Amino acid sequence: MGRFKKMSRMTKSNAPEDEPNNMPSSSAAAAAACGPPEFTPGWKTVSTCAPDVVGEGVHVFDIFGYSDHKGMGAHEPIRSGAFSVAGLDWVACLYADGYGVAGIDDVSAYLRLLGDAPTARVWVSCEVKLVDQRTGVASTPQPFLRYALAFGDKCKALHCMMIPRGQIEVEPYLVDDRLTMEFHVVVRRDPRVSRTARFPRILVPPPDIKRQFANLLQSKEGADVTFDVAGEPFSVHKLVLAMRSPVFKAELCGLLREPGTQPITIVDMQPAVFRALLQFIYTDQFPVTRGFERRDNCEMIWHLLVAADRYAVDRLKLLCQGILCKNLNVHNVATTLALADQHQCDKLKDACIEFMSCSKKMKGVVASKGYEDLQRMAPSVLADAVAQMSKLNKMSRGSIPQDESKSC
Repeated sequence: MGRFKKMSRMTKSNAPEDEPNNMPSSSAAAAAACGPPEFTPGWKTVSTCAPDVVGEGVHVFDIFGYSDHKGMGAHEPIRSGAFSVAGLDWVACLYADGYGVAGIDDVSAYLRLLGDAPTARVWVSCEVKLVDQRTGVASTPQPFLRYALAFGDKCKALHCMMIPRGQIEVEPYLVDDRLTMEFHVVVRRDPRVSRTARFPRILVPPPDIKRQFANLLQSKEGADVTFDVAGEPFSVHKLVLAMRSPVFKAELCGLLREPGTQPITIVDMQPAVFRALLQFIYTDQFPVTRGFERRDNCEMIWHLLVAADRYAVDRLKLLCQGILCKNLNVHNVATTLALADQHQCDKLKDACIEFMSCSKKMKGVVASKGYEDLQRMAPSVLADAVAQMSKLNKMSRGSIPQDESKSC
């Protein structure tokens, strides 16, 4: 029987000088010092990250006589005038002869920081656009080389454009030996990261309809029918019983309904059994009674199975069968077999026969009072069980080695 049971990725710069080193993040250090707050496991939390823009600006670099600047060498740039963005001074550099890489015919542009680096690290991005000399519209001829670079003591240059010569030294960008470029510079501090907060949520309690129905049964509030079981009255609700049992529905609401308001007498049932039946009908839970599932308490389960079958409460009937099957022994198996046959519990009946088919247990079964009663009151059931046991034993001997049959 089964048992219920974010971080952006930074790449190194190809800047011609002042190669940047990896620097520890001040925000990460601060976060580590504070430590994450403790919250209930499974509770949704939220934090925010927002850029902290210090300043941004656009510098237009207009180069006349472009061809005259070529040939100065790979390490000699065409320099712009100094310009200020976010309180820092910058200069744009265009390497018309490329920079430091032999055999690559590209034109490169860099953004350089003049003077001392800021005391606090800043992130700098620069988008280079080429101006169409005919329309005056600036456009980006290629994607960024990098989105942003951290500037500090050891990093003062950003490689922001590298484009094949054949794409820049042509119309409409180079007209009358004039080339116009725009350097769009953005300076940011480390992103502002908020403290983690608990996301708002409304706690919903678990369903308690079973408890409410149990309270309804106990309080008898609104009860409209009374049963008499061996002299003990039980006040209940017609609608609940009719909803859960087709037999009660016929007795209380159908043609079998008895007229009048007198208590309905139930015979051949103990008050404790009827109380357990009502508890299951109201709550759909197996009655919680001390020792209800003990091995020596099968008699109560037998009576409850009979009651469940009598009122067609099929789920309770199956639960009783499961408990009886789990607790089969040589003293109760014969009685359980007779009960299973009488109330059409086929699976329970097969389990009893399989249990009895083990030769080592059969001797104890035969010695029990239940076997004696079965032999006297239901000989046909016993004869059928013996026939099936014989078949099982033959199959067992033919398929299982002798030393493996000890499991019985």
